This record gives sequence, C-alpha cells and structure tokens, in this order.
Amino acid sequence: MPTAEAERPAASGSGSSTTTSSSSNTAANQRGVSRVLAKLSHSLAEGEYYEAHMMYRTLYFRYTAQKRYEDCLELLYDGAQKLIEKEQESSAADLCLLLLDTLEKRGAIAEDVDNFQWVPRLGALIRGLSATTVERETLIQRVVKWSTALHGQFGHPLLHKLIAHVFWAEGNIESARHHYLLAQDGSLCGRVLIEISQNKGFQSEVDLFVVQAVLQQLSLKDRKTAEETFIEYTRYHPKLLRHAFPYKEPLVNFLYFLFRLIETKSVTGFRALRKLYDPSLKRDTSFHKYLTKIGVIYFDEQPEHVHTGPAGLGGMFGDIFNRLMQGFDDDDDEQQQQHQSSRPGQQQRQRQQNASNELD
Repeated sequence: MPTAEAERPAASGSGSSTTTSSSSNTAANQRGVSRVLAKLSHSLAEGEYYEAHMMYRTLYFRYTAQKRYEDCLELLYDGAQKLIEKEQESSAADLCLLLLDTLEKRGAIAEDVDNFQWVPRLGALIRGLSATTVERETLIQRVVKWSTALHGQFGHPLLHKLIAHVFWAEGNIESARHHYLLAQDGSLCGRVLIEISQNKGFQSEVDLFVVQAVLQQLSLKDRKTAEETFIEYTRYHPKLLRHAFPYKEPLVNFLYFLFRLIETKSVTGFRALRKLYDPSLKRDTSFHKYLTKIGVIYFDEQPEHVHTGPAGLGGMFGDIFNRLMQGFDDDDDEQQQQHQSSRPGQQQRQRQQNASNELD
C-alpha cells in the first residue's frame, strides 16, 4: 500500500503539468493574436478594408472570450477611426456597434463611473459618420440606450449635447433641438431656440418656441435648465418686444408667472393662471399635456384620464416623452366654457384682476 509520502511527487507533477498546459495555451493564444494583428496592419496598408474589417471582428471575439475588455475597446475604437479616415463608414459603424457590445459586457468600472472617457469618444465616432451611413441611426439609438442604463432615465447630458451638435451641423434642426433639450444646458438651449425661431419661425410665433421647450424641460423635472433657457431666450432674442417682465407676449408672461408659482407650490394659483391664459395656451394643443404633467410634479395635481403621449414627437425622443406622459389625459377638449360678452376688453380685464388676486 503506497504511503502519503510516495503519492506527493505524483500529485506535484500533475499540478505542474496543468500549469504548463495553461501557460502553453495562453502563449499560443498570444501568438495567434499577434499573427492576426500583423495581418490586420498589412491589410490596412494595402487598402484591403474588407479583410481588415473581418480581422477586427475575429479579434473582438477572441478578446471578449478572454474578457480582455480594455484591449478590445481600444482596438475597436482605433479600428473605427482608421476605417472612417479611409471612408469605409459602414465597416466603421459595425465596429462601433461591437464597441458598444463590449462596453455592455464590461459594465461600469470604478475608475470611470461616469464614463467621461467613452462618452466623448462615442460622440467623436458618431460625428465621423455621415448622415447617409445607414447604421448610424441604430448606433445613436444604441449609444443612448447604453447611456440610460448607466446615467439615468434620459442618458448622459454630454452625450446628448454631442449628438445634438452633429445634427445641428447637418441642418437636421428638429433632431438637434430634441437632443439639446436633454443636454441640461439652458444657456445653449436658449441660443439654439433663438436661431431656430429666427430662421424657421414667424414673428407671431416668437413666444411659441420658448414656451414649448420650457414646458418640456419642466415635464422632464429639469427646472434649473428650464429657467436658464427662459432667461437666455428672453434676454437675447432680438424679436421679443421687451426683454424683461412684463413682456409684450402673453405666453412669455405665462412662463414668468409659472416659475414663481412653482416656488410657492400654490395649486390654486396654478389653476387660476391656466384659466387666465387659456386662450393663448390653445395655440398649441401639446401645451395641455405638458401642463397636466407639470401640475402633478410641482403642484400635486392628479390627472383624470389616460394619455398615450404628445403628438408630433417621433423616434427615440418621442418614445421618451411617450413614456414620460404615460397615464395622463389625452383629451384636449376644453374643461371650462368661454362665456360670450359684448365687451371682451372689460371681461379680459376682469379675468386678469381675478387671477392677480389668486396669485397674491
């Protein structure tokens, strides 16, 4: 019968064999990766971009299988940049999507919780892809989805700002506006709205641009940005007749009073203000939805009916607002009948006096 001492050399030899085998596999993998990297460099130099693209994909699978996420991220980022430079945008976009897959597999890391490294990099890659690149829209949607998982319900504000800059430079004003609203930069948003108003709107619509944006920001529970947007717009818009309270445009005065009522949380004042400015608020049917949400957030009002989302907002940004507004009234019919009068001026003054009393 063998003794324990006799068995020890055999056990030691078995462990040594396992370690040696593991080291051999690692070395073989490294040699394999090195060969692919060498071929990749040669393919790029010779203009064989399809072959290069396939080698990037091969390395992606090898690196992620080995959980070498940082190496994989750097490889894909460098590869996407190089293919963009060579005008191989479809292949570059595919590498960008693989990069996102890798970020998702890696997860958040303690050294870069806010992803200050990858948010600007992803913005730069999106900027490098032209609007005609079919995969770019998917990439933008994926990037925002990735960001919402790490940075809150609407994603990283800097990411939205970078995407907005891309759309703005391309003349896609509506998409740019949507992302600027989520960038949490009221001063910038106000300047953008001024330019949109001057280039796309009529003089009679000068108030509508800021009112819609501010109500949307308040509905997103971003009061600070909403106030900054209002201040920037009213201070510098050249077509506003006055740049300080009281304003000549009724809806601008409405916002001025709304901000002050939010401070007091007076639901009675909020209702009186809506009633007073009801004729002006009818100019855009979406205002009713936003104000319903604002009533819930800032004044503890309860909605009466279910609403599926404001009309006119499409795509990813529309989905955000649809989710935001879920559970709110979709009925735009008036809740208060307007009484006819042969002396409208006197009636208007009386409504203003009543509202002033409520606000006081």
